[in-house]
Amino acid sequence: MNKKTHFSFLILGIISLKLGLFFGLLAGAQYMVPEFLKEIIPFSQMRELHVTMVISWIILTATGCIYYFISIDNKLAFPKLEKAHIIIFGLTGILILISILTNNMGGREYMTYNPLLFFPIIIGWLLFAINYYQTIIKKIVFGPVYLWMWMTGILFMIITYSEAHLWIFSFFKGDVIKDITVQWKSYGGIVGSWNMLIYGTAIYVMSKIKGDDRIAKGKIAFFFYFLGLTNLMFGWAHHTYIIPHKPWIRILAYGISMTEWIILGSMILNWRKSLNQKQKINSPAYKWLLSTDVWIFLNLVLALLISIPTINLFTHGTHITVAHSMGTTIGINSTILIAAIFYIVSKENKFSLNKYKKRLNIAFWLFHISLLVFWGSLLYSGYLKGIWDQMDMPKTSFSEFITDLKPVIHVLVSGGLFLFISIEFITNPLIKALINKSKK
Repeated sequence: MNKKTHFSFLILGIISLKLGLFFGLLAGAQYMVPEFLKEIIPFSQMRELHVTMVISWIILTATGCIYYFISIDNKLAFPKLEKAHIIIFGLTGILILISILTNNMGGREYMTYNPLLFFPIIIGWLLFAINYYQTIIKKIVFGPVYLWMWMTGILFMIITYSEAHLWIFSFFKGDVIKDITVQWKSYGGIVGSWNMLIYGTAIYVMSKIKGDDRIAKGKIAFFFYFLGLTNLMFGWAHHTYIIPHKPWIRILAYGISMTEWIILGSMILNWRKSLNQKQKINSPAYKWLLSTDVWIFLNLVLALLISIPTINLFTHGTHITVAHSMGTTIGINSTILIAAIFYIVSKENKFSLNKYKKRLNIAFWLFHISLLVFWGSLLYSGYLKGIWDQMDMPKTSFSEFITDLKPVIHVLVSGGLFLFISIEFITNPLIKALINKSKK
């Protein structure tokens, strides 16, 4: 199997993560000092660079992992399509950066780049779908759950990403209710789609570490799959308080969203108990998957709290919402993807990371401690913003509030800085290993 293209996805994904954290740090600096780089890259553009690069990390890395995993036991149906896929995504990524840096933006939140770039991106997903389905079609019926999850994630990414661009038509753009409903429905669907890709990857790695595919073929695994599918299609509704829905729609959506994480957390814990000591020691991916459970618990508690309408009213538009998305993106999704890359590198050469063992262990703890500080600072600053919004009477000026908030922002940015450093320590050896394997 030619692994060079698979590894190219992973390398581009890691570079996107580094850039995403770097732009996030600069955005944090601008939050403290509004004039910092304002004339070169204002905060409105810096924020979009940060968000776009972090999303690119998720998409590129999950894609590279899936290509690699399905190629182990199968001959990839169309290797040339995979090469076309990486070229399209790579060139489009450069165009997206140019679009944002030159302020040539016309899209919506999280996709603010020029909407014409929708076309090459959707072509890339279509090539991925054709290649994936043709490769696994003979194994899917009685196959493990991760094959179903990847298949579903790819299909719904095409559907929901297309849906996210319906706003360009006047039928939707001209009606506020339709516009907001479709926008947030599609965004929820996109997150649900990449969750399918990522959680499928987690189950694959868990089953391979254990050396037993039964974890991916049991009733709990498929229950989790159908629950995730339900979440993908209906869980979006809890983002749309301002839209006149029936109350039962919101309640059902909340229930679905929270249950999905509980099942994933339960699967990881049961998997951990089933491993022997040798399997744990021999797998550098093990502790990263285990740490995912901690972040699932923390984000589940937060999500349950902000799901309560009264609390949601208090937290909406504050850094508490950002903490929820950051905790999910970094604490859950990123730890799973990092675990998957460790698994791939170790599978290729289990001794390649031995010389970095002490450094990687320190970086592991630095990552989680700094993320906890970062996450906690977001929660506290969001709490203070909620107090200022709704309970500070007579209200002080916003500039006075920001001045009072600066000590918390300093802690927040410091947490982000150490998070960036930890990612540098973790990913540099991984990139070196992947580049070395690509040359062979």
